[in-house]
Amino acid sequence: MNPAIVALTIVGVLIVGTIGLALFGVRRIKMDPQQYIVGGRSFGTLFLWVLLAGEIYTSFTFLGMAGWAYGMGAPAYYILAYGTCAYVIGYFLLPAIWRVGKERSLLTGPDFLADRYSSRALGVMAALVQFVIVVPYVTLQLSGLQLLLRLAGYGTFDATIAVCIAFVLVAFFVFSAGLRGTAWASIVKDTLVLGAVIFAGVAIPRQFFGSPARLIDQVLRVHPHMLTLLPGTATHGTVWYVSTVLLTAIGFYMGPHSMSAIYSARSENTLRRNAMLLPLYQLVILLVFFAGLSALLIVPGLRGPAVDQSFLLVVQRYYPPWVMGFVAGAGSLAALIPASALLLGAASIFSKNVLGTFGIATSDAGRIAATRILVVIVALLALWFWLEEQRTIVELLLIYYNGITQFMPAVVAAFLWPRANAWGVVAGILAGLALVIVFAITNLSLWGVNSGFVALLANALVLVTVSASTPRRVRVV
Repeated sequence: MNPAIVALTIVGVLIVGTIGLALFGVRRIKMDPQQYIVGGRSFGTLFLWVLLAGEIYTSFTFLGMAGWAYGMGAPAYYILAYGTCAYVIGYFLLPAIWRVGKERSLLTGPDFLADRYSSRALGVMAALVQFVIVVPYVTLQLSGLQLLLRLAGYGTFDATIAVCIAFVLVAFFVFSAGLRGTAWASIVKDTLVLGAVIFAGVAIPRQFFGSPARLIDQVLRVHPHMLTLLPGTATHGTVWYVSTVLLTAIGFYMGPHSMSAIYSARSENTLRRNAMLLPLYQLVILLVFFAGLSALLIVPGLRGPAVDQSFLLVVQRYYPPWVMGFVAGAGSLAALIPASALLLGAASIFSKNVLGTFGIATSDAGRIAATRILVVIVALLALWFWLEEQRTIVELLLIYYNGITQFMPAVVAAFLWPRANAWGVVAGILAGLALVIVFAITNLSLWGVNSGFVALLANALVLVTVSASTPRRVRVV
C-alpha cells in the first residue's frame, strides 16, 4: 500500500477521534460564557494539568526544540530552563491572579488590568495588543501542522492544502468545544505525544548509536564545540541565554490562553499543585533534544526552516509508514490542541473587552456568537502571516514572547505597588512594544542581550516614572 495513504489515514483517525472525544465530553455542557471561556472555574488538578501542558507543550516542543538542537546546539538549552523557572514564578503569582478573578468574576487577562487599574480603556488597549500578538503563536502551530502533514504525505501532499486543513480543523474544534473541550482533547494529545517523544528520544538514539550517552559522544566528535555556549556577548552566547530564559519565564503565563486556564482552576491550591507537577514535562523536552541531535548525525545538511523537520525525516526514511503516521498524528495534535486554546483566548478578549466595552455582544448568547466568529478571523490572520513570513518555529515563538511579556510589569505592579496607575501601565506597555518592533526591524542587539528583555526593562522603567509623576490611582479591592 502507498506509504502516504497509510500514514495520513492514521493521522486523520487520531485527529478526528480526539475531536470526537472532546465533543462527546462537552455534549451535556450548556455553553454560557463562563463555561465556554474559562470552563466554569471548575477544573481540578488533573484536568488543569493536562490543559496547561496541552497549551504549553505544542508543535514547538515537538519540532522547534529538535530543530534548534539540530541547528544551534547549546543555545537550545534555554528551552530546558525557562519552563522550570516559570513554574517557580507561577507558584506564587497565579493563585493571586485566580483569587482576584474569582472575586471579581473576570474572564480574560485584559479584564484583570481594567479591574485593578480602574480603566476600561486600558482593558481595550490590552485586548487589541494581545489579539495581534497571538497571531504569530497561532502561525507557529499552523507551520508545525503543515510540516507534519507534508512529511506524513511523503512529499505528495501540497503545503497549501495542509495549511487549509489546519485552518479548518482548528477553527471547527474551538468553535464547537470551548475550553473544556480543549482540556478533554489534551488528555489524548499528551498521551500520544509522550509515546512519540519517548520513541524519538530513546528508540532512535539506541538504534543508531547504542544509547543517548553514545549519541552525545558522537556529536562531540563530529561537532566539538556545538554543545558549549559561546562566552559573554557573542551571538546566542551566555548573556543571550540568561536574558532569554528570564524573558520567556517572566512572560510564560501572560498570554490570553494562559489567563483563561488560570481562571478555570477550582482553587488556589489547584494552581500551586500544578506549578509543582508541571516540571515533569521538562523531561519530555530533554528527549526531544536527543532526537534533534540524532537527526544531526543521521540526516546532516539541513538549513533554515528545514531544521524543524529534522527528526521527522529520520522517521520517514528509516521506519515503516504506520510509525510515521502515529508520530505525525501526535505532532498534529500538539499543534491543533494548543492552537484551539490560542484562538479561543484571542477571540474571547476581543469579544469581551473590545466589543463588550462598546456595547456590542453584551448578552451571553451574543458574546459566544461573537467569540466564535472571531475564532475564524484570528485563524485567517494567522494564515496570512504564515504566507508572508516563513520563519523557523523557534523564531515565531520568540516573536510572541517578546511581545506578550510586556504585560508582566503591569500585573506585578497591581499586587506590589499601589502607586502604579493606568497611565504608567499604558506608557510602559507601549514603550516596550515600540522597542520590540524597532529591534525586530533593525535586527539590533545590545551587548548580546535578548532584545525582548531590553524592552521589558524599558517598560518597567517607564511604568514607574509615569506612575510616579501622575495622579495616584483609585485601587479596586
